[in-house]
Amino acid sequence: MSLATPLPGVTFSICARESYTDESGTDRMRFGVAVTTRLPGVGRLCPFVNEHGAVATQSLVNVDLGRKGAEYLADGLAIEDALDALVNADDSAPERQLHGVGADGTFTFSGEECKDWFGHASGDGYTVAGNLLTGPEVIEATAAAYESSAHDERADVIDDPEGPEPLAERLIDALAAGHEVGGDRREDQTVQSAAVRVARTEDREVTSFYDDLRVDATEAPVADLRETYELAVEGFRSAIARQEDDAGA
Repeated sequence: MSLATPLPGVTFSICARESYTDESGTDRMRFGVAVTTRLPGVGRLCPFVNEHGAVATQSLVNVDLGRKGAEYLADGLAIEDALDALVNADDSAPERQLHGVGADGTFTFSGEECKDWFGHASGDGYTVAGNLLTGPEVIEATAAAYESSAHDERADVIDDPEGPEPLAERLIDALAAGHEVGGDRREDQTVQSAAVRVARTEDREVTSFYDDLRVDATEAPVADLRETYELAVEGFRSAIARQEDDAGA
């Protein structure tokens, strides 16, 4: 397997799977991944998501692992089989981290040659992994923040006071929790980035602008990703209002 992107130290990320029931009563799933690092442009390298699962490739990044992992999930492979096969075929596996969620399972892998501190964790429908961190508290805080977020089995749409916050928002909150307790230990690298991506098995009439966002170069990646998310929600509301006005005209 080729080393598509020899970029060291993509830092920490979270993948999540949630079941819910849409407005028609149909059982659905949503998948998401969020990531941040002290390097620019992480949104094009690490997070891969489709309606079959979410995958994050990091440490010594090989984007083929994420891309092919997502493709294998779309082909119907279980995530354990899909990602394990990719790791086993990768000569540089000791330097990689790869994790994710599929419709029926989770997968976590951290090679023994990743840079300290590194590690991973998994729980009910989510995985977290990181390297070059200040310590295990980053993984623990990220996981705890996600676990404490409002996840019920209703659709996550904005402006629903009774339903859960959108998954993208809750994943950003999880990143913020990890960032606040230390995050990436490379304080000398000020140019940072962050990204969040979400996909669903449900086809919605209007694209959710807030489900695929990137901040490619900034000194405050998670805060700027949150601001970008809030602006995207504002734009989504504006588009819906204009559509309703045009329909009523």
